[in-house]
Amino acid sequence: MAARVLLRWSPAGAGAVPRLPPGGGLAVRGMVSSASRPREDSWLKSLFVRKVDPRKDAHSNLLAKRETSSLYKLQIHNVKPECLEAYNKLCQEVLPKIHEEKHYPCALVGTWNTWYGEQDQAVHLWRYEGGYPALNEVMSKLRQNKEFTEFRKERGNMLLSRKNQLLLEFSFWNEPVPREGPNIYELRSYQLRPGTMIEWGNYWARAIRFRQDSNEAVGGFFSQIGQLYMVHHLWAYKDLQTREDIRNAAWHKPGWDELVYYTVPLIQEMESRIMIPLKISPLQ
Repeated sequence: MAARVLLRWSPAGAGAVPRLPPGGGLAVRGMVSSASRPREDSWLKSLFVRKVDPRKDAHSNLLAKRETSSLYKLQIHNVKPECLEAYNKLCQEVLPKIHEEKHYPCALVGTWNTWYGEQDQAVHLWRYEGGYPALNEVMSKLRQNKEFTEFRKERGNMLLSRKNQLLLEFSFWNEPVPREGPNIYELRSYQLRPGTMIEWGNYWARAIRFRQDSNEAVGGFFSQIGQLYMVHHLWAYKDLQTREDIRNAAWHKPGWDELVYYTVPLIQEMESRIMIPLKISPLQ
């Protein structure tokens, strides 16, 4: 053993007296440390391993707005760089027709190009008023729409990749409604640790009041289908400097720092996109 203790006999034969080798003090401390390490490890784990209480209801029932049955779809398209202008033109011709068609129970909330973040990217946010039945109705009707079928084919030739998510709206966030511009928009996306969505909601139900003074809060959503335990916060600012000023001002409000302190450990990854709305976007 590295921490072995050497023994010698006393002249009086009284028994063994421990004699420490060079550096023996460190060896004894090593033995004490090794013996106590399981207890220390247990204490440390208690700081970092979060206990999740059992739930008796789905996250969607606890966090979503009960007065509405709206479902949201977030689409993210990575466009071939040489096709972005043609892609935008095509979308501006076709998407308003779907938005304005009364027989489709859906509405275009906003459509943007990413300015800072992943480049040559388009982001669309749709609302389906009536939840999953409304989504199914719209998809069924669009499959029979020849113009939309041609639109999908032409659009597909311009894309590198695409993904979508179905979202619900946090009960304590603003309803995303059309607004006049010009504005830039920030989509902040958070990948949470599984089991922490309720905790996130509890903290942000208080935190959102710190971010309402300048009307910058547009909408807050959490994923139901697609990449799970995803949260998206959508903000509007006049420009990048205004964004910086508003975010810095929040730190001077008592309580904001504490809420940030408790929500950061819930996050696995996060991403920020600064986006510019297209001319057809209801959010300008």
